[in-house]
Amino acid sequence: MALLKKEEMALFTSPIAYVVMAAFVVIMGYTFTLTLFLTHVPTLVHLFLQIYVLFLLTVPIITMRLVAEERRLRTLEILLTSPLTEASVILAKFLASLSLIVVMLLLSYTYALTLAVLGAPDWGPIYSGYVGLFLLGAALVAIGLMTSSMVSNQIIAALLSLSVFLLLWIIDHLGWLLPDPFNAFVVNLSLLVHFRPFATGSLFFSDAGYFLSVTLLGLFISVRALARR
Repeated sequence: MALLKKEEMALFTSPIAYVVMAAFVVIMGYTFTLTLFLTHVPTLVHLFLQIYVLFLLTVPIITMRLVAEERRLRTLEILLTSPLTEASVILAKFLASLSLIVVMLLLSYTYALTLAVLGAPDWGPIYSGYVGLFLLGAALVAIGLMTSSMVSNQIIAALLSLSVFLLLWIIDHLGWLLPDPFNAFVVNLSLLVHFRPFATGSLFFSDAGYFLSVTLLGLFISVRALARR
C-alpha cells in the first residue's frame, strides 16, 4: 500500500497525467458533439471505438516510465532490496497506472449522462462498452508495464508498447490470409476483434477471458523480467 501510494502521487503530480487527460477530454468532446449533431442517435458506439484508439496511443506514454525511470534514477536497486516481492512492486505500479485509466473513463461518462438528459439511450451497450474499455485498459497497461520492465530507456519502452499495440490491432487482417486452422488462431489475437462486441452491447466470456489472459501474461512477464534484473 505504501508503494501504491507513492506511485499514485508520482503519477498524479506529474504533468503527463494531466496532459493526457486534457487531450482525452478535448478529443472525446469533439467526437461526441460532432457524432451527436450529425446522427441524432443516442449511442456511444463511435465514442467507444474512438477511446479504443486513444488508449492505444496514450497508454505507452503512461507506462513508459514505470520501471525504466527507476533505473534512470538508480532507485530500482533500493526498491528491490526492500522487504517487498517483485510481484508487489509490479502490482503497485499496475494499479497506479490503471487508476488513471479509470479516471479517464469516469470523465467520459459525462457523455452518457448527457445522452440521458437529451434522450433515452439504450444503457445495455453503454455498460458493456465501459466494461470492455476497462478490460482493454488493464491489458494495455500490463503490456506497457512489461515493455518498461524489459528495457532501460523510456522512449524505447514507449515505442515497443506502441508497436505491440498496433500489431495486435491489425493482426486480424493478416489472419484472414492464412490457411485453416492458423487463420482462426491469429484472428483471435486481435484486440479489436474482442473489443468490438463490448462496444456494440454483446458480452462474451471468451472476449473477457482474452483480455484477462493478456493482462495476467503481461504482469507475469513483468515480474520475471524484474526478478532477473
